[in-house]
Amino acid sequence: MHCAYFDTARCRSCTWLPLPYAQQLAAKQQAARHALGDDPGVQWLAPEASAEAGFRNRAKMVVGGSIEAPLLGLLDAHGAGVDLEDCALYPDALRAAFAPLRRLISAARIAPYDVPARRGELKFVLVTLAEDSGALMIRFVLRSREALGRLRQHLPQLQAELPQARVLSANLQPVHQALLEGAEEILLGDATALPLRSNGLTLWVGPQAFAQTNTPLAAALYRQARAWVQELDPPALLDLYCGAGGFALHCADGRRDVLGIEHSAAAVALARRAAHDNALPRIEFAALDAAQGAAALTALPPLVIVNPPRRGLGAELCATLQASAARWLIYSSCNAATLARDLAALPGFRARRAQVLDLFPHTAHYELLCLLERAA
Repeated sequence: MHCAYFDTARCRSCTWLPLPYAQQLAAKQQAARHALGDDPGVQWLAPEASAEAGFRNRAKMVVGGSIEAPLLGLLDAHGAGVDLEDCALYPDALRAAFAPLRRLISAARIAPYDVPARRGELKFVLVTLAEDSGALMIRFVLRSREALGRLRQHLPQLQAELPQARVLSANLQPVHQALLEGAEEILLGDATALPLRSNGLTLWVGPQAFAQTNTPLAAALYRQARAWVQELDPPALLDLYCGAGGFALHCADGRRDVLGIEHSAAAVALARRAAHDNALPRIEFAALDAAQGAAALTALPPLVIVNPPRRGLGAELCATLQASAARWLIYSSCNAATLARDLAALPGFRARRAQVLDLFPHTAHYELLCLLERAA
């Protein structure tokens, strides 16, 4: 894929862009095999490839420039804004939001945050696209409440230009640190979440809820996990780090009890909403820390799904899983190094099947889905 930003060194986020896509996929497959110790006992499914362009459903745009001429993109090494509105990773329906957002920033007189000078108000604009409907969620990350009134006043202008903007919010991030967002989220309209369709289900993503950035590949990830669950057909399963319920909801077919555990109460509320909207039986969610929630259960079910953050499961949860009666684990990992570390802490389990899903083309990152079985 050709990229003028990469060729002119304005953006080098896609570090693998010079590598032909087929070679990228082969390299990720090799890295994944190595992470599992080149175990000959693992059955490898064909890797799931992504579109090379237009695959991202979310844009994280740093706001630079000035009130009169705002820039949406990233900051260079000197803290100056770099325009990335034509980034080929974004579909047209997402890029269509950028020009109206720049006009809103100017009309509302919201100063872009100047990192070197430590002044200004607007740090990021975060835009999420529901690809099936074209609906958008737009979040404004502000240093303080100083511009909040002006932002509210000019939102009708944005909504007139972008009627597909369904969820609008402001996030307050007051500290001068490389943090994407703060704890306080202020809704700027009636809608609280964006509906996303996945394999015939309606999922919900809220302003501060995690969602995969590659919708088709996320759907493939959920389908494969569901296929393994249906094949094994356990009477119950536990989904740890369940977020807004992606894995749990896909596996709730009425044949088994499903419990999802997630530390974020907001994400759990979205998961419960989706379970209700999709009329899914025998599924519950609890807002608990994954390790503590698993340890508090009287017994773990035969199958446990884990989808931890990049840091992995950690020693406490690995010990709980190792000591449990669980027979199968489905491990979805975005960091093969921590997956390998966790597998070393789970000597009672062996990887039986695995698949690379390329949610992050043109980078070294990928998702690795593994089916682990307790050794005899």
